Amino acid sequence: MQRTIMVVDDDPAIRELVREFLADGATQVVEAETGAGALEALAQARPEVVLLDMWLPDVDGLDVLAQIRGASDIPVVVITADSSSSRTIRAIQAGAFDYLVKPLEPEAVHHTVDRAFESRRLAQDLREQPAEPGADARERIVGTSARMQTLYKLIGRVAGSDAAILITGETGTGKELVAETLHQNSRRRRGPLIRVNCAALPETLLESELFGHEKGAFTGAVERRKGRFELADGGTIFLDEVAELNASTQKKLLRVLQFGQFERVGGTVTLQTDARVVAATNRDLEADVVSGRFREDLYYRLNVIRIELPPLRDRREDIGALVAHFLDRYRHAPGAAPTKIGKEAMQRLLVHDWPGNVRQLENAIQRAVVLSGGRVITPEQLDLEHGAPVTVPRSGLDYRALVRDAVPLRTVLANVEREMILEALRQAGGNRSEAARGLHIYRRLLYQKMEEYGISE
Repeated sequence: MQRTIMVVDDDPAIRELVREFLADGATQVVEAETGAGALEALAQARPEVVLLDMWLPDVDGLDVLAQIRGASDIPVVVITADSSSSRTIRAIQAGAFDYLVKPLEPEAVHHTVDRAFESRRLAQDLREQPAEPGADARERIVGTSARMQTLYKLIGRVAGSDAAILITGETGTGKELVAETLHQNSRRRRGPLIRVNCAALPETLLESELFGHEKGAFTGAVERRKGRFELADGGTIFLDEVAELNASTQKKLLRVLQFGQFERVGGTVTLQTDARVVAATNRDLEADVVSGRFREDLYYRLNVIRIELPPLRDRREDIGALVAHFLDRYRHAPGAAPTKIGKEAMQRLLVHDWPGNVRQLENAIQRAVVLSGGRVITPEQLDLEHGAPVTVPRSGLDYRALVRDAVPLRTVLANVEREMILEALRQAGGNRSEAARGLHIYRRLLYQKMEEYGISE
């Protein structure tokens, strides 16, 4: 089947060069010298790809690009003499598929044009296929697998209760979304939902954040402040990463769960709160109880009802719906149709192990939509290995080999950082506070790095 490409350039040498590179029995090259001529010939020639010079004698190449993109989905590859110019950036933002830099090199022209034809073919194929069913845009939790159906039933049964709930699961499985859903479907939905990330707060401020403080209770306490439990009265308080609470805070939390009572830091007046407690962790709390890092009585108070979220690798049948959901959420431009995803790219998503779970999938789709320019997502635009370690000997780095193999410095540094975090967690028995102290960093930074590298232990 013959394919047609149009080259728009007022320089006959450039047009001749493109014809020399591409014209053969399978590819027809149509030429235009001006922007007006290109727009005139567009309907008649019906090219699948356009090569467009940015500087034309009669009109700005950006205007021609805008008109072509506004009237069709033909991939437009711009030709520029300066790859660093702001016009090139503007062209990509305006919807150009890619750009070629003068002087044109045969290999670069062939590679870019072939990719443009493939993008066009994928887009046509996907238009002929039924759309992947997605979730209602109002839904926050997506999935129809048996595991998720069981989860929905459990949420439905327990949402109306005031019993404490413990949500467990790996990082990125959606524990906060479950907490939100429980609150929205409870009798407390008109009350506040107060979120507390226990791992992101310094130990010295945690009790003050949870229970409030009186004026003068400590240096910097210039006025009385209500704590999260006081603010959550009549609603729900969500304690994320509850395993990170220190012994003193665990004791106070136990009292709140038993009697609904607490005192502000530095205060003597006993306050009452009617807040439903929903806690979450990706840690093995039973193991923490055995090791003495977590109070057994507090564990049982929190674990009245347990909701365990499955990792994404155990519900792969939901990946298609999740992808459709994220494509709908992260549109390339306001009002634009959702970006399509090619079969090969989709297959990569289906077979990936997803150590970062749904959050990693969401980030991968958002990034791919940006890189695809709102067209068809291809495998090259998927970043599925972000944070994955480079295999290096533990006895030391082979710097010569790393340089020889052109391993990026940032990749090596990320690998070293990840390995140090894993080792610190191993030595601390999974206790993040101890691991952060061993690394001489704040818990908040450790928590951010663990999320970045997909570390869930």
